[in-house]
Amino acid sequence: MTSERFGYAEALSALESRGRFGIRLGLARTRALLSGLDHPERTFRGALIAGTNGKGSVLALMGSALVAAGYRVGQTPKPHLVTYRERLQIGGRPVDPETFARLAGEVLAVADRVAGRHGEPTEFELLTAITFRWFAEAGIDLAVVEVGLGGRLDATHAWDGGVAVVTNVTLDHTERLGSTVEAIASEKAAIIMRGDLAVTGAWGSALEVIERRSRRVAAPLTVTSLAPLRSLDRDGIEVELGRLGRVRVGLRGRHQAANVAVADAALDALESAGIARVPDDARRAGYAAVHWPGRLELVEAGGREVLLDGAHNPAGAATLARALDDMAPFLRPGRPTLLLAVMADKDVDGIVRALAGATLLREARVICTSPAGGRALAADRLAARWHALAGRAAEAVPEPAAALDAALSPGIGAGSPAGSGGPLGAGPVVVAGSLYLVGAVRAILVSDPTLAPDPPLPHRKVVP
Repeated sequence: MTSERFGYAEALSALESRGRFGIRLGLARTRALLSGLDHPERTFRGALIAGTNGKGSVLALMGSALVAAGYRVGQTPKPHLVTYRERLQIGGRPVDPETFARLAGEVLAVADRVAGRHGEPTEFELLTAITFRWFAEAGIDLAVVEVGLGGRLDATHAWDGGVAVVTNVTLDHTERLGSTVEAIASEKAAIIMRGDLAVTGAWGSALEVIERRSRRVAAPLTVTSLAPLRSLDRDGIEVELGRLGRVRVGLRGRHQAANVAVADAALDALESAGIARVPDDARRAGYAAVHWPGRLELVEAGGREVLLDGAHNPAGAATLARALDDMAPFLRPGRPTLLLAVMADKDVDGIVRALAGATLLREARVICTSPAGGRALAADRLAARWHALAGRAAEAVPEPAAALDAALSPGIGAGSPAGSGGPLGAGPVVVAGSLYLVGAVRAILVSDPTLAPDPPLPHRKVVP
């Protein structure tokens, strides 16, 4: 079958229609797709990154350093915030709409042939094939690829780049990956293949699982420890990083001290594997210049500071809570506002408890909302959980744009506690609990011509 010719909106619609097949872990369909495309994934090497939290930060840190060293590097950050095209990047720039549409037509033509024997490929499997096809066609030097879900049966694991990274392991996606840290670690550690060099920042029982996997496949494993934190400020941190000494990291939050240690060890592994060499000066420059949208990203809106962070599981929420208290001295004074949304299939109570523990948020105005897509907990139910667990009132504004307007508006809001510092609207606005909410807010507040929002599609769902 010849490939279909799509416009960008048509390509998105065609991919979205495959979303009805949901998330079906397994590699047979992806491998069949890649075979039908003459195995584009075999034309480049690089690093595959799994883990519960920190995958995107490690990908961003590695990518920034590799670009600083002059490499043409493909990256796959996920999920996207504003446009699907964010998931396919070369040198930090997303694929253009025309190329994406053409590649979607080519891959969907192959998918029709694959379906008869292996079943219909899912949306994420198609996207993985599109990504690898583009990377091969563009002639990248190497790729840094983020796993979608788990590792063992994730579509990205159809590619073995030579370096396997597991950032850390905590409880998340338990309905698919297992109910214990050890079970989840086993799923993530499976990306370590014979012949790989492996890196991890995991600890405890998760580390034991990863070490056993590495021994089983004879893959040398580097275990990183937290880089000592020397200072932090409004715009990033400074750490002591091995032979590099004191290094500036342009990502906010003390947790980035762990992520930069993993990223630096992964760059060492790329060099040992003969894939890429990043000199010390390029590492310093890359770590300082790194940018990771929607993850403790600070933007200005109408004279207000707005801090965007997904914090979509309890560990991420606890990390955000610590970061907020660290950043508090550098933020403008005034009563803060928390704009919150949480997916219904997440540990809602764990996320609420973690955020409620932040000193900065103890007197905050809280506005709960519900992004489109069908998975978000209803705003009124989330507000009720906040009230029950935090002991403080929360407002429910179902539509995210209206909720953002409310968060940015001065005046006394519903449930304002007495003695809370007077009018609302002076302090920072924290947007958290869901990257889908962060994406919706960022599309409103940040003008970026390279990341024009996608056209709306009816009943659109979001893949991992």
